Amino acid sequence: MVACVYHPIYSVPFPSKHRFRMEKFRLLYERLLRTRIITKNDIVSPEPVTQEMIKIAHSQDYVDNFFANNLDVKRAKRIGLPWSEQLALRATYSIGGTLLTAKLALENGIACHLAGGTHHSHFNFGSGFCIFNDLAITALTLIEQQLADLIFILDCDVHQGDGTATIFQNNTDVFTCSIHCKNNFPLQKPDSDLDIALEKDIGDDEYMVALRQGLSAMLEFEPDLVIYDAGVDVHEDDALGKLSMTSQGIAARDYLVLKTCVDNGVPVATVIGGGYHKNLDGLVRRHCVIHEQARQFV
Repeated sequence: MVACVYHPIYSVPFPSKHRFRMEKFRLLYERLLRTRIITKNDIVSPEPVTQEMIKIAHSQDYVDNFFANNLDVKRAKRIGLPWSEQLALRATYSIGGTLLTAKLALENGIACHLAGGTHHSHFNFGSGFCIFNDLAITALTLIEQQLADLIFILDCDVHQGDGTATIFQNNTDVFTCSIHCKNNFPLQKPDSDLDIALEKDIGDDEYMVALRQGLSAMLEFEPDLVIYDAGVDVHEDDALGKLSMTSQGIAARDYLVLKTCVDNGVPVATVIGGGYHKNLDGLVRRHCVIHEQARQFV
């Protein structure tokens, strides 16, 4: 069994024309069950994190003002999501989901989250549809709870994980590796421990060369856990991606990450990361890929 972490609150009511397709999380869950990639016995529900837990990676001012819906116009606009009490509650469950996924991976080798990957959120502001940084909160919490000493964050979203990079700039317990499109959001890209910036339209083969470089860095770091952001906005049909990868290429990418971790005895927790397209069916099918690949290691 590969545990899959999910909660119905992941798809809160949302403007239907918004670029961030909030309903994709529910549709992903339903498709995974319908196609029997997972069963209901695989599903584990998370508990929400507290506001105090979020402050392990974010400033008190930012956390308090977000939950009070009291952010200034500039910081609220930078997130890009319309505030609601349901959205705020969703954030606590989604972070709790990534934390639970990581703990299950430490116990069982692999675990998958049906959400997560909010890597554009910085210490004192959110950005790019990311309110709080679930990757950073999870890593810092695991280290604080002495469940892990060294954590490797492998970010394969098409966009650089700028928030993750800044939060861990002076932290030697967490290695941040971002494989992303060079000419894409964010405009300013702070240094990760390892940034592999790729030119537009490189396709599958060149991407896999870059991925092997990232995995070599992971093996050299010898982490207790890998947190893997399996963003599908690298796909050739994605509205915001520019790397021209095929669905087969994404499958090969995910398989290689999981196989490298399994073969070397490194637990791996996956999050779905970014993916943007008006065609929700195609987008959801791409988000299924990481879960399909994880089943090969049961």
